[in-house]
Amino acid sequence: MKGRPEPNEAAAYYFTYIEQTQGDDALRLMEGQLEAHLPMLAAITEEKSLHRYAPGKWSLRQVVNHLADTERAFVFRALWFARGFDAPLPSYDPDVSAAGADADGVPFAAHVEELQRVRLATISLFRNLKEEAWMRMGVASGNVFSVRALGFIIPGHVEHHLRIVRERYL
Repeated sequence: MKGRPEPNEAAAYYFTYIEQTQGDDALRLMEGQLEAHLPMLAAITEEKSLHRYAPGKWSLRQVVNHLADTERAFVFRALWFARGFDAPLPSYDPDVSAAGADADGVPFAAHVEELQRVRLATISLFRNLKEEAWMRMGVASGNVFSVRALGFIIPGHVEHHLRIVRERYL
């Protein structure tokens, strides 16, 4: 489905991510990120992947783990709403997820592979959605989302964090 989300399709906070994207085709954005970002991430050494640009900030391993975990959370929301479930979903706390992941104990190459596999699954879900499913709405974290908005939030979230990676880590 093409078309950018309207303001009523997500809370204002999430437009921070949506605005990181260009164009009106969320699926094309997701697909393009595989080619655009994975080679850059794959070139980072295991040693460099433990770098933190400041005390208390995440390492590159933690950042990539966060991207995969958060994408899974957003995709579950999209699946839930697209399939017509109407029960609200709970919030997702990235700090809780990061604390439970022990990302620095996993090789960086494994994180990059995991992110790639998560994205391929994301693309598969969105590619197979019927047009009407993209416009279904639901509530998560006390906020209304459309499936379409989630389709833009996912690549926008990646753009947001990879801009920080380029500016502060590399």
